[in-house]
Amino acid sequence: LPWQAALGCRAAQVLMQYCILANHYWFLVEAVYLYKLLIGAVFSEKNYYRLYLYLGWGTPVVFVVPWMAAKYLKENVEAGGAGLCVPLHCLLSQINLLIFMRILKVILAKLRANQKGYADYKLRLAKATLTLIPLFGIHEVVFIFATDEQTTGILRYVKVFFTLFLSSFQGFLVAVLYCFANKEVKSEMKKKWQLWKLDH
Repeated sequence: LPWQAALGCRAAQVLMQYCILANHYWFLVEAVYLYKLLIGAVFSEKNYYRLYLYLGWGTPVVFVVPWMAAKYLKENVEAGGAGLCVPLHCLLSQINLLIFMRILKVILAKLRANQKGYADYKLRLAKATLTLIPLFGIHEVVFIFATDEQTTGILRYVKVFFTLFLSSFQGFLVAVLYCFANKEVKSEMKKKWQLWKLDH
């Protein structure tokens, strides 16, 4: 039935908008959390954990619900475009970029202070920078102002490839860099593997 197809289209669009916004709000949560750790801010993790959850999962609802109501009232026939995420996406990406720059400044200052211990501090800074890019979604800033209407030809294909590739594998990249490449995680996994081998 046509009305079921339209309803399914609307539901998919609302879910997509929510997921995109939640993704970007979690970038912001990660950036704020890491910045607080780096500057040595004293705070109770218990108090902020709930706030992080509300910011990451709850804030998108504040924007999606009114947008959904406006779409329902103004467009009765079609499942229309996706105008909600563009301004918020730009704003969140810019905030994350600013926090990213502040974090790099803190990292650079700490590496310079310990320069005697680390002769390769420029290499360490480059490694930290490359590691933070997928965590904060900074790769999105590269093409944020190059909209589909503005890009043509090969540039459009490059934009689409990088946007889809990095967005699709971002969770995997973050898991590899911050979980599976972590020495503590690797040692715990090794222990679990040894215990499993002993049991079997």
